Amino acid sequence: MRKFLAIVVLLGGAGGGGAWFWAGRQPGPTIEIQQPDRFIGQSTSLDLMVESPDGQFASVDVTLEQGDQSLEIFSLAQPTQGEVRQETAERIYIIRPVGKQDIPELQPGPARIVVRASRPVLYGLREVESQLARDVEVRLEPPRVEVRSTLHYVNHGGAEFVVYRATPADVDSGVRVGDQTYPGFPASGAGITGDDAMRVAFFALTNDQDLNAPISVFARDPAGNEATTALVHRAFPKQFARSRIGIDDRFIQRVVPAIAATTPSMALSTAPEDLVDSFVRINGELRQQNAETIAAYAHDTSPDILWRGAFHALGNASVEAGFADNRTYFYEGEEIDRQVHLGFDLAVTQRIPILAAQAGVVLHAADLGIYGNCVIVDHGLGVQSLYAHLSSFDVNVGDRVEQGQALGRSGMTGLAGGDHLHFTMLVNGHAVNPVEWWDPKWMQDRVLRKIAEATGSGM
Repeated sequence: MRKFLAIVVLLGGAGGGGAWFWAGRQPGPTIEIQQPDRFIGQSTSLDLMVESPDGQFASVDVTLEQGDQSLEIFSLAQPTQGEVRQETAERIYIIRPVGKQDIPELQPGPARIVVRASRPVLYGLREVESQLARDVEVRLEPPRVEVRSTLHYVNHGGAEFVVYRATPADVDSGVRVGDQTYPGFPASGAGITGDDAMRVAFFALTNDQDLNAPISVFARDPAGNEATTALVHRAFPKQFARSRIGIDDRFIQRVVPAIAATTPSMALSTAPEDLVDSFVRINGELRQQNAETIAAYAHDTSPDILWRGAFHALGNASVEAGFADNRTYFYEGEEIDRQVHLGFDLAVTQRIPILAAQAGVVLHAADLGIYGNCVIVDHGLGVQSLYAHLSSFDVNVGDRVEQGQALGRSGMTGLAGGDHLHFTMLVNGHAVNPVEWWDPKWMQDRVLRKIAEATGSGM
């Protein structure tokens, strides 16, 4: 009996020791530092995810080590130091400001973020821990930005150009107009060489913005430190037309089924009693979707200016509609919709060749909802042109085109009431008045002069 009891105790001890050993080999919580990536600045945020297989945490502690000091910046035991958000039963997110503004002890230079997290195992008798560290650099000095060009005059609904200098080399920079941001590009893409800190940017005061919207040039470094300087400018008001557009059954019966066939995702009804409602959805919802598609092409722009001189308009054309025409649509005498026409409608005769207004690269040559068969050409530095309602194409995506090269032929696809060209100029995806771009004097004064002054030569 004594021998039997001894064996039981021995086996129990061996089993307990095995369980203790096995528990200690279990994985600790998963840790992922999402922010910061490389830098900490004046107002950087720590954003990390911690996940436990059973959703239980014994501890989560975060320290920031720099030199001979170790600063505790978060502890799950004192969650008021940051925001703790539980996404799932097993995963939590921790957000905590870690910039100089919240941690005054920070000094410029290298630092390390260390996250330690543990969870209970073996019925809480033991804990297993994980640790993750990330080396970062504390950068506290703000960037510098300085406007170099002069005489910035912008028309309501129009565009402008600025030459500026931004340092250090890794800053993100550009122009803000109200709540809109326009990216800057290395000035070498505009032919301005000799100083790698020089930048250029096109920007716009769109037709739907306040005439007195603030305009500034900014530079933001990877640590989130930012510098801005107000852009000295003058904004000029412009009158935009208002028009009444009558919609009849013949027009609706032609355009709605054709657009419904090319836009199955909208599930447009083509039943006779639903055609007016489907037209209103096309004129509003699809117009907005198309605008988002057009704006997305701004990300594909070349960092180099691809054109020289003014853009060309469609020759010998009559203007059927101008830029930013505020349209009210009527059906059988009743108002059914309101929209703004962001382009020029130009007509000559049927199926005439549509020529590239300037040199560039074709980004889009396909159907585009309300615009029907549509070509979008990139001219570099965020500047693009759009040609809509074509009957056919003469180019493909990726083609390099020269000024005056045929893109296709005019037509009446999309929401066109007749054979014509809808032409739009775009700056970072925002429609602007094409008249400026057709004007050699505007191009010289607003763009080429500034480039020449920055380089000492013309283009």
